[in-house]
Amino acid sequence: MKHVRLLALSVVCLAVAGCASSEKRVTPQPTAARPKGDPVAEGQHAIETGPPKDRVLWEYRTALASMRRGQFAEARTMLDSAITRIANVMGSDKDAKKARGYFSAEAKKTFIGEPYERVMAYYYRGILYWMDGEPDNARACFRSAMVEDSDTQNKTYAADYALLEYLDSLATAKLGDDGSEALARAQARAKTGPLPSLKPKDNVLIFIDLGTGPTKYAAGEYKQNLMFRTGNSPAGSAVVKVEGQQIAAAACDDLYFQATTRGGRVMDHILANKAGFKRTTDTVGNAAIVGGAVMAQRRETQTAALGAVAFGLLSKIASASTTPEADIRSWDNLPLFISFASLELAPGQHTLSIDFLDSAKQSMSGLTKTVTVNVVPGKDKVIYLSDKSTTPLNL
Repeated sequence: MKHVRLLALSVVCLAVAGCASSEKRVTPQPTAARPKGDPVAEGQHAIETGPPKDRVLWEYRTALASMRRGQFAEARTMLDSAITRIANVMGSDKDAKKARGYFSAEAKKTFIGEPYERVMAYYYRGILYWMDGEPDNARACFRSAMVEDSDTQNKTYAADYALLEYLDSLATAKLGDDGSEALARAQARAKTGPLPSLKPKDNVLIFIDLGTGPTKYAAGEYKQNLMFRTGNSPAGSAVVKVEGQQIAAAACDDLYFQATTRGGRVMDHILANKAGFKRTTDTVGNAAIVGGAVMAQRRETQTAALGAVAFGLLSKIASASTTPEADIRSWDNLPLFISFASLELAPGQHTLSIDFLDSAKQSMSGLTKTVTVNVVPGKDKVIYLSDKSTTPLNL
């Protein structure tokens, strides 16, 4: 009797210890250091030396940091690599399949991002294609981005980025075709304000990012619910000034809205099931161990007691090993708003200034950007800017 009681007590202690260690589990994060000083150098180091599962995450972050410095060749390379991995990973990644199991964390899978993050990878690559004089490839990227934002299998929801449809329409018009259907969709989907007028003859195209976009966090009993923080943008719009002209650039799309309105992920249901399994096995384990301890008080039920305690211990171990935590790795330097403006300039050199405006439409001190461009006949000059960009730029 004494030995049975000691065994039962030991099992309870082990189970409780396992449960306690489970409660302290922290959602896995990228092991490479986050950018602190030089975001491009730190990002490149993380790409080269960090775990392969985080490579796309760092390519996203570093590509955008490079674009804000005007290092567009480096951004092209990283976005091409990331987009290739998106195509290769979708539905075929072994780690993603493991992450669906009870005992492997979602954060161990190869990162390709949530739909809004994949959309932005294609969006930025489209800008770079247009910058290289390839509006057809730019349009293909904008359309691929819309596919990432759509449910192509069940048709539950459709892409609703106004700017992507608008750019599809503009590129189509510049290529000599009719883009009116895409323009109509763009106008219908505009939620943050009116889109600029479509002017296919405009030869200076300005893509503008505003603010700091959404990031992820986990909520719920077992951190199984993927949630989003809204981000922040003191600047709500911008204005482009050149040679007496002033062209407004209002926010066209809100990435927090996009992150939170696409609908539930398949992984959300998997994590919910994991949480349910963890909760149930923990409860069953407790009941079995307590019941076994009670049965151990009587000689005739000691054998059954040992079985109950052993079963309870296994249940507690299963519960402690279950990993329902949501993956909260984020492309954390995305903007909150994306915007666009265009104008027509004569061939030659021009200097543009871009002011960022607060909610009262007042210019924000210290944020004005300066860009010098050389307009070539018959070609579009494409400018990418963020309120975090390093200027002046010479394009």
